[in-house]
Amino acid sequence: MSDAAASTNTSLDVSPAKLRQVIVASSAGTIFEWYDFFVYGALTSIMAANFYSNLPETQALIFSLLTFSVGLLVRPFGALVFGKIGDSAGRKGAFLITISVMGLATVAIGLLPTQAQLPPDLALAAPVLLVGMRVLQGFALGGEYGGAAVYVAEHAPRKHRGSATAGIQCSAAIGLVGALGVILATRGILGEDAFKDWGWRIPFLLSAALLAVSLWIRLRLEESPAFKRIKAEGNVSKRAYAESFFEWRNLKFVLLALFGLMMAQGVVWYTGHFYAQVFIERILKVDQKTVNWLMITIVAISAPLYVFFAWISDRVGRKPVMLFGMVLMTLAYFPGFHMLTRAANPALAAATEAAPATVVADPNDCSFQLDLTGGAARFLTSCDIAKSALTSAGVNYETVAGPPGALAQVRVGGASVESVNAAALPTSEQKAARDAFTARLRESLNAAGYPEHAEASAINVPLALGVLFVFIIAATALYGPQAAALVELFPTRIRYTALSLPYNIGTGWFGALLAPLAVAISTTTGNIYAGLWFPLIVTALAALIFLLFWPETKDRDIHAADGPAP
Repeated sequence: MSDAAASTNTSLDVSPAKLRQVIVASSAGTIFEWYDFFVYGALTSIMAANFYSNLPETQALIFSLLTFSVGLLVRPFGALVFGKIGDSAGRKGAFLITISVMGLATVAIGLLPTQAQLPPDLALAAPVLLVGMRVLQGFALGGEYGGAAVYVAEHAPRKHRGSATAGIQCSAAIGLVGALGVILATRGILGEDAFKDWGWRIPFLLSAALLAVSLWIRLRLEESPAFKRIKAEGNVSKRAYAESFFEWRNLKFVLLALFGLMMAQGVVWYTGHFYAQVFIERILKVDQKTVNWLMITIVAISAPLYVFFAWISDRVGRKPVMLFGMVLMTLAYFPGFHMLTRAANPALAAATEAAPATVVADPNDCSFQLDLTGGAARFLTSCDIAKSALTSAGVNYETVAGPPGALAQVRVGGASVESVNAAALPTSEQKAARDAFTARLRESLNAAGYPEHAEASAINVPLALGVLFVFIIAATALYGPQAAALVELFPTRIRYTALSLPYNIGTGWFGALLAPLAVAISTTTGNIYAGLWFPLIVTALAALIFLLFWPETKDRDIHAADGPAP
């Protein structure tokens, strides 16, 4: 039987009504898992205040971002475990387990004690437990996407695989809108003080009801026709790891998927959906409600774009659509974030030009403020404190070498403010010393025209949304056709495993490191835009590899056990 005939016969096994049920059920469960995952991301600042309250503001933010990142970093390990289950025992069973683990871990976060609720000698238990729950969330999410994408694609007709899998691609955006919407509604009902005190728990606890509904939906599904076929033929892989990662015919596509596509997708998607949010709120000092509304609006607009670009890819091919997304984002990183500053906080942009800030410090007194070991207490030198305070205020600055051993000074608007070396002080006095310096610095910044917060009436909302829309176009063009393209790249017998690992390394590791690395780079260099070099270089490199080596896959037969037919 020819490849085309095989593909056609398999498509006829699935009725349109059955295909719709598969898409809805798979997408609904994936939406729930993304909702769970993004609730934490949307509450990064509040989680920092509750679980890292013993750290300076900038370090607390970085650690809170790293806690978000932990959930992404462990995703490849979940991909390996659940990919093997999916390729050996079936797609359905694997993502029933992932959704259960995700839901239970999310509910548990809503029940965790904060540092303030624990005795001082047990305060470390709060962030440890939080990180533990994020590990479970990321582990579960590592097996979710690959299973859902493979399951839907294996039910879909060849000419409509992109459109059919678009629901899976939309699920992240819809989950993020749901998370932001629930947070915004809870904030509005309870008020800001109550929400920061205890109301932040409600979005996590709501996952209990969502978990029950999602499990009920998924329990009604059957196994995919492609897996049933290879099982009936005795072609189920018993060596999914060996076949995927130790046979060059498959390993070369795993590496291509990682370095030619997924590392770009990780930084592009998380820049547009997550780092932009952190930048607007923490650097540009826009209030959280306004940021939530901006993100809800732009993410809601993005949902049909996933479907559009997936549909286009069914007609013109996956490669040109995804390459367009990479190139657009590469060109938009720096101009876009500069425009965001002018749109969201024009007073900050004006002050930066009129009264530039300078840190004069002994270079040996300054460090790179990203520490994955938990040693944030070492960022107590006069240089580190000065840089951290300026970054927290959203102020660009230049660093100039000062006399060896001298305390760092911040010069702004003709004034000079001497920093403090808190490392030489008792632990009990360190916070008070930092706060006193920050207060003196704030007076000088105010005098130089630097605003403490963005003025709501001065925000150019259409311009801000326009910039975010460009980011979202790039992200959806890259992400919309992606599920179909990845499924088409690998053979049925190892598809779940081979697809899931590069996907979760790319989105998990590159996406995970984006926000904390960008904040640390900006703090160290004094340039609030310097952190963008990381995603720009990654995206540009991936685009080049993708252009040179990625094959067009849209017309492949994906139902052959040993490999898709070119």
